[in-house]
Amino acid sequence: MSVHVENRGRGTAAVIGLGAMGLGMAQSIKRAGLDVTGYDVAQAAVERFVTEGGRGAGALREAVRDADIVVCVVVNAAQTEAVLFGPDGIAGDMKPGAVFVSSATMDPAVARRLSEKVEALGLHYLDAPISGGAARAARGELTIMASGSAEAFAAARPALDAMAAKVYELGDAAGTGAAFKMINQLLAGVHIAAACEAISFAAKQGLDLGKVYEVITASAGNSWMFENRVPHVLAGDYTPLSAIEIFVKDLGIVQDMARSERYPVPLAAAALQMYLAAAGAGMGRDDDSSLARLYAQLSGATLPDANSQKE
Repeated sequence: MSVHVENRGRGTAAVIGLGAMGLGMAQSIKRAGLDVTGYDVAQAAVERFVTEGGRGAGALREAVRDADIVVCVVVNAAQTEAVLFGPDGIAGDMKPGAVFVSSATMDPAVARRLSEKVEALGLHYLDAPISGGAARAARGELTIMASGSAEAFAAARPALDAMAAKVYELGDAAGTGAAFKMINQLLAGVHIAAACEAISFAAKQGLDLGKVYEVITASAGNSWMFENRVPHVLAGDYTPLSAIEIFVKDLGIVQDMARSERYPVPLAAAALQMYLAAAGAGMGRDDDSSLARLYAQLSGATLPDANSQKE
């Protein structure tokens, strides 16, 4: 577990994007002693951070003007670029020498391009995608896969130490961190699909799903994703912690990268088709464990229902 020591005067930070991950990251940075301002397009998210003792900004540019570190936790590359260079973009408002920490999952080529544009303005850019989920974000125990200049790492260090249990320094140029994250997402997407296929197959056979979970998590077939996602299926609760659409996006990036390298990724391709099917069936904004529901619909298997769990 990360240990956070109150240490006031360590600098100022802004967190752009206060969703499930960003809110926890902002809380962890604040807990480490930095003066943190949060911004989100959803005012309710900003208000929640303020009620927990943080500062809130009503406008994107307002959030970053005094920040030494800007942590951007938005959905994708397009949103990251809009934050930087869109009509209300912050690139021209950041302090000289400040560091932009980019945590969205994106194509490595896009990370390199954004880095070049940011650094041309006298700023630092750290390519720093994240892994670990909302609970670990709130505890400051994320894994961060980062690459960038020594100066970017030094400038971002107070926030990195606050947010992560493990910070991997993977190279001196942007794009490498993004590439590592895409390998992680390939595996995560395939593992979730496999877990959902397996638990739905067990349901089709009429097995006790709670017992299946107990046995598999103690056996060689277990995976982190099986252990983490199958409880959602057992509870019949598909409230989005990580949505289907995230893997439509991320495995789509994997496909694009692989195609450009003439590299076959048949397992990732098969998993992507299942996420696309789930999104097409109206589950795109639901939890990614909803793939189990898709398998059940296709096969006639019966999965636990949230209402029956409450009876």
